[in-house]
Amino acid sequence: MIFAELFLTFFIIGLFTIGGGYAMLSLIQTQVVTVHQWVDANTFTDIVAISQMTPGPIGINSATYIGYTVLEQSGAPYFLCILGSFTASVAVVLPSFLIVLGMCRMYSKLKKNTIFEGVMTGVKPAVVGLIGAAAILLVTPENFPDWKSWILFGAAFLISWVWKVNPIYTIIGGGVLGLILY
Repeated sequence: MIFAELFLTFFIIGLFTIGGGYAMLSLIQTQVVTVHQWVDANTFTDIVAISQMTPGPIGINSATYIGYTVLEQSGAPYFLCILGSFTASVAVVLPSFLIVLGMCRMYSKLKKNTIFEGVMTGVKPAVVGLIGAAAILLVTPENFPDWKSWILFGAAFLISWVWKVNPIYTIIGGGVLGLILY
């Protein structure tokens, strides 16, 4: 039953998310924290941080981690936890794969169509809104408990926005400063 729930949940997330992993985060959080209560908000933030640091798309990494965690928390053996990761990962990718496959076949016919161009123009700001919503959802008292956290946030924002510092260096710097400050 849990495999079907994982698959359906992440398939729907993958089906209704346009714009990649960051746009997907708010939907994932709503489903896994609020609707299914598979993880709490603090654990979800940890999942996002780990998914950000590991290679690969953040949405898929999150699905993989959550699929494993859900089965592990239910007391399932290791093999089933791995299968939970696989189930969630495949489910979140499958809709995009099928949609892109269909679009590739139709793109050459549609690229000059005004309706298609209008839809694509309207989708772009919606994606930016979803990414913004994901960022706002991560601003919780657990993530910003004191002034030091806000200073780290501001510094990370400035060095990535203004000076375009590589995100890997920003994450390493945040970890080192966290070790020193906390």
